[in-house]
Amino acid sequence: MRMPRSGDELARTLRAHGRRLLYRARCHRFVTHGLPRIGATLADYGRLMRLDRPIGGYLLLWPTLWAVWIAANGRPSAEIFTIFVVGVLLMRSAGCVINDYADRAFDPHVARTRDRPLAAGRVSTTEALVLFAILSLAALTLALRLDRLALLLALGGAFLAVTYPFIKRFLSIPQLYLGLSFGWGIPMAFAAQLGRVPRVAWLLFLANLLWVTVYDTLYAMVDRDDDLRIGVRSTAILFGDSDRHIIAVLQAMTLFALALVGRRAHLGGWYAMGLAAAAALFVRQLWLIRRRERDACFRAFLNNHYVGMAVFIGILLDYQFR
Repeated sequence: MRMPRSGDELARTLRAHGRRLLYRARCHRFVTHGLPRIGATLADYGRLMRLDRPIGGYLLLWPTLWAVWIAANGRPSAEIFTIFVVGVLLMRSAGCVINDYADRAFDPHVARTRDRPLAAGRVSTTEALVLFAILSLAALTLALRLDRLALLLALGGAFLAVTYPFIKRFLSIPQLYLGLSFGWGIPMAFAAQLGRVPRVAWLLFLANLLWVTVYDTLYAMVDRDDDLRIGVRSTAILFGDSDRHIIAVLQAMTLFALALVGRRAHLGGWYAMGLAAAAALFVRQLWLIRRRERDACFRAFLNNHYVGMAVFIGILLDYQFR
């Protein structure tokens, strides 16, 4: 290595070595620390979309599949099936993101939600809104493959999903509005396959609306103490000491509406067995919440995944062995 001939040349040489060392240090920092940070961020995005908690996706998927199968008389096309399954995943994820954005001032004060990525500050509000936009655009791209009526209904469903997190702060019965949002795939499925929405679709929509009110009230019972403290409204608070009795009535109304759906759709014994299994699961939920314990109420809420599954299996087998 040639020695510098003057002070100025020595200074330039030292600056050049300094820049090289700084560049190497930055590269080393990226290699050793950058990848874990990227991985953690992606994991937080997944948690923001509730990919680690698929129960909400199941509760949205089952009634959509009920409608897809009944509308297609048990023989849905592969394209329609794929559009609605992927659409459910995208819209549920988008709904979770916008819900956490709307609840970002409340979630840090609730024991169950204070560690969510947005509430804990691991994901910024800008990142959340960008992720919501990406998911919504992906869902819209899928909806563009449907006919005009189904596309118009999809836009209505998107409006319900976006407004629910904000409107629920002003309603004493936000569970009913959630039911509208969670059941909107039902008329969409009929419109996509029949080009119209018959009466049986709205009857199925009503049954799902009642069912959503049941399981989201169970969910709200978990947070009732926190919600009372911070001023959040829910049917769990509205129903008060009558919560268990009202839930039982709503469960009975759900089963009755589903029975009427089966009659209109000419479903038979297998479907009736599915409803019987759903009824048994409802009874188990009432047993779990008898003391209103938080963990038991949450288990009762999770149990509704099997209610939706039981009804769908009944529909599937009825068409399969008709």
